[in-house]
Amino acid sequence: MPGCERDVIALTIYSRPGCHLCEEMKAVVETVARSIPLSLEEVDISTDASLEARYGLEIPVLLVDGQKAAKYRIGEGELRKLLAGRAG
Repeated sequence: MPGCERDVIALTIYSRPGCHLCEEMKAVVETVARSIPLSLEEVDISTDASLEARYGLEIPVLLVDGQKAAKYRIGEGELRKLLAGRAG
């Protein structure tokens, strides 16, 4: 459908394998994604020394449309409120 792509909110999670907080944040994003159009990119910081240095002590880090929005944890209600201001 034309025009739908611009309505999708882009999320990025910086994480690493074996991180339980990362798994929790991904689960929250997946739940919210059922009702709000968004795309999710997962970036494994353990494969990049510069990302490990930048985000290693803060993961998971969530970016919304390229802007840092949360680290460690975010609740479903908090994420919905954050995204409500960004959705068309």
